[in-house]
Amino acid sequence: MGEHLEGRVLRLDAKVCHVDLGDRVVLAAPRGALFEKLEGVKNPITVGDLVRIDPDGDPVHVHEVLPRKNHLSRVASSHDPREQVLFANVDQLLCFGSVKKPKFSSNRADRILAACLYHEIPATLILNKIDLDKKGLAGEIEETYRAAGVEVLQTSVETGAGVDAVAELMRGKTTALYGASGVGKSSMLNKIEPSLELKVGHISRHWAQGRHTTTHSSLHPIPALDAWIVDTPGIRVFRLHDVNTRELRDLFPEFAPFAERCHFPDCTHTHEPECAVLDAVESGELSVNRFASYLELHDEAAPPPDYVPDAEPDEDP
Repeated sequence: MGEHLEGRVLRLDAKVCHVDLGDRVVLAAPRGALFEKLEGVKNPITVGDLVRIDPDGDPVHVHEVLPRKNHLSRVASSHDPREQVLFANVDQLLCFGSVKKPKFSSNRADRILAACLYHEIPATLILNKIDLDKKGLAGEIEETYRAAGVEVLQTSVETGAGVDAVAELMRGKTTALYGASGVGKSSMLNKIEPSLELKVGHISRHWAQGRHTTTHSSLHPIPALDAWIVDTPGIRVFRLHDVNTRELRDLFPEFAPFAERCHFPDCTHTHEPECAVLDAVESGELSVNRFASYLELHDEAAPPPDYVPDAEPDEDP
């Protein structure tokens, strides 16, 4: 057995990893032992993982996955409650949305931003297609998310507005990109690094096959920026994994100043009387759309570990 070398996973095809060793990329299959004792995790290896392989093996195997500095995950599917890790070891995430065509989805953005906050991944909202904004919607959206502590960049690939600023955000970093189909994520990438055009187009078509049944990401270098980007596919449903209702409240930081004034110290902000968060939504001090996202996520989240359900009332004898 040869010396184990350290590399980074660029992509996965079925159960084969493309591992970058610096001077070459090799294909390696995960050892069966990596699939043992996953304890509720669907995939033992993901894009961005640092791994150790024996490049002289026949076949070449991934022997070890090194500890991650961070990762982003979701519930695998409505039929599979396991954790699906989408990527690992990034410096930041850029969440792409568009003002129009398609219309900005607060729910989609809120889910990924909450997940980033939970996993301690810095996130920036890229609000694209501002050239189509005739009603000042971009400014309203930016105000909402800045109030939630999210940095926002308004951009237009069509006019070039903000493109250089996005490139500077990426410089020297490993950046994950997330956004629905049609918001301009791939167009932005091609504008920043034209050599990615064919690769992005080809991969997008590949991901589109099978009605998006695969959710694999892919890692690409941008040499001009000394950067790497993790381009994620369009994910139809993103459900937070292993976040309970108490933790969820902290993932909407704009609630905090109002929550301090709630009558009940453990207020869920869903139905309680004298809830200052509900009052703030009613008065327009908090975003109705963000609060709607919170309620939907609250319905999906598990109760906190110390939760004790209310006792059932005694039946009449």
